[in-house]
Amino acid sequence: MLGDITACENIYIACGYTDMRKAIDGLASIVQNNFKLDPFSNSLFLFCGHKRNRLKALYWEGDGFVLLYKRLENGRFQWPMNEEEVRKISEQEFRWLLEGLSIDQPNS
Repeated sequence: MLGDITACENIYIACGYTDMRKAIDGLASIVQNNFKLDPFSNSLFLFCGHKRNRLKALYWEGDGFVLLYKRLENGRFQWPMNEEEVRKISEQEFRWLLEGLSIDQPNS
């Protein structure tokens, strides 16, 4: 199914800013060359622009890449800006991110 990301095994977030003019080949190159990960793996790779109101997701579907794009009309994604280049996140953290929450929730 086109864009069915529910089957992905891992979710990776590119901390910091990514040039949102990059398309599939540019983002796959970042995954492979900068992060030393396989863009053809069963993983979802997330990227955010400088304004933090746009998100791109790259996913290999077996016969081709799917590029998903989301732009918030109001608000910003709570994107991690720490020194890590790439970070593996859980499905729950992914949901928090899309809901506008920080993926670094305090433990209660």
